[in-house]
Amino acid sequence: MLEVRDLSVFYGDAQALDRVSLSVGENEIVVIVGANGAGKTSLIRAIGGVLRPRGGSIRFADREIAGLDSHVVCNLGIGQVAEGRQIFPSMSVLENLEVGAMLPRAKAHAKAQLEKVFEMFPRLRERTGQLAGTLSGGEQQMLAIGRCLMGQPRLIMFDEPSLGLAPSVVQEVFAAIRSLHAEGMTVLLVEQNVAASLKLANRAYVLENGAVALEGRGADLLDDPRVREAYLGL
Repeated sequence: MLEVRDLSVFYGDAQALDRVSLSVGENEIVVIVGANGAGKTSLIRAIGGVLRPRGGSIRFADREIAGLDSHVVCNLGIGQVAEGRQIFPSMSVLENLEVGAMLPRAKAHAKAQLEKVFEMFPRLRERTGQLAGTLSGGEQQMLAIGRCLMGQPRLIMFDEPSLGLAPSVVQEVFAAIRSLHAEGMTVLLVEQNVAASLKLANRAYVLENGAVALEGRGADLLDDPRVREAYLGL
């Protein structure tokens, strides 16, 4: 579904990604792990159209999307749950969700999709009129996921969805990702919780200094001595 080949991204003269290649098959969960500054968020932003790569190719559903504007990428079916959630705090829960359905691909089925979001996250139904900024951190993450789902994506990119959340809430977020995958959703997950994310992954890539250092099945990388020493402290 998604093919990234020899992707290079720069911030001015500083290189963030150095010829990164990866693939995400339909209905896979693919995880990207790595230390802070390894290039994980830069990769997500380049795929999503927020950053323009200086070299390489990004193909989604057999279409080249490198360099396309982010709203075009979203309308092709790539959704993103950004790091830090980035909800609209002064708008209600319902208004935030409605913003997610403004894409041309999503407008016709917005009502049915809203019901699906409420079925997945009942607490959002209970808080439709509440200002999003007054929600707990976990509820805001649910809202960010729900807003993304309102755009009816074929692939969802999660950027550090567990960041700053209590362990019990992290389990809820990972359960939601598993549920989406079980329903056929394709997932690209960038996550600081290496152990939990590799257990979830079909396949995974380890980024170091803007390049792919390791790749393989999630279970295999979880047992890899290099990963266990560098990221799990074992």
